[in-house]
Amino acid sequence: MDFWIAILAGFVGAYLLGSIPTAYLVGKRFYGLDIREFGSKSVGATNALRVLGKWPALVVLLIDILKGVAAVVLARWICAEFSTPDELPWTTWAISLAGITALLGHGWSIWLRFAGGKSVATGLGVVLALSWPAALGALTVFGVVVAVARIVSLGSILAALTAIVLICVLDEPTPYRLLIVAGGLYVVGRHRANLTRLLAGTEPRIGQSLRR
Repeated sequence: MDFWIAILAGFVGAYLLGSIPTAYLVGKRFYGLDIREFGSKSVGATNALRVLGKWPALVVLLIDILKGVAAVVLARWICAEFSTPDELPWTTWAISLAGITALLGHGWSIWLRFAGGKSVATGLGVVLALSWPAALGALTVFGVVVAVARIVSLGSILAALTAIVLICVLDEPTPYRLLIVAGGLYVVGRHRANLTRLLAGTEPRIGQSLRR
């Protein structure tokens, strides 16, 4: 198979992996409800925690992280399997674009009429597969912020910014750096409504209902 055809297939696979609406499926299959009709109406782990509870949210979180990891692993396998020596310089770019494609899949899922979540967990999976030190740093910031402030959106935003800072100082390929910078800004941008509530002091903490 031609390298570029294989890469295109990898992008499609990365998108489809990212687009799996885990929270929606868990809510429908095990609770008989559409999570998009409750809480923040998002199909991410945070709304799953709010609507479904702790353990279903943990399942959603882990699967969404694995979606990001799997998209990068798939792209790496395709590059290793189909690239020639002349095409090797393009492999890091292809892997990075597959990571971005997975994020877009989560945010605009084909199974939910191109709606979706904020891509935080899937983004963490992508970063984990590309640069585990950056992922570990981001996860640490997220954990500390959520433990202290009990505001998941604030933790997510600061974790995304942390990943951006870390990838810029770590010795990683330029495509990986650009991907994580772009992906981090994308995640922050998906939190526009949360930022508005944070500035207004109305963003709910863990255990509180979302103010409308």
